[in-house]
Amino acid sequence: MPETPMGWLLVDRAFVREFPFVSFARAAEFVARVGHAADEIDHHPEVMLRYPGIVTVNTTSHDAAGVTSRDVRLAAVVDELAESMTQQSRD
Repeated sequence: MPETPMGWLLVDRAFVREFPFVSFARAAEFVARVGHAADEIDHHPEVMLRYPGIVTVNTTSHDAAGVTSRDVRLAAVVDELAESMTQQSRD
């Protein structure tokens, strides 16, 4: 089993992380970006968007009944997207 990425939790054989945003609209934009990235790498997480702007990402490899290197890669991509959007908010 791969090591759990920094900032993520291992819950029920999945990596899980919450991302807070300054607004619901910004969180929805993040969800869309995660969707595009997931399509590009062909590994799709469960994503939940909640008011006031919190996104929970849950990734697991169903065919392996747990996390794999694909989930580590997806977690890294999601982290990069979140950091990028946070940086844009500061600029």
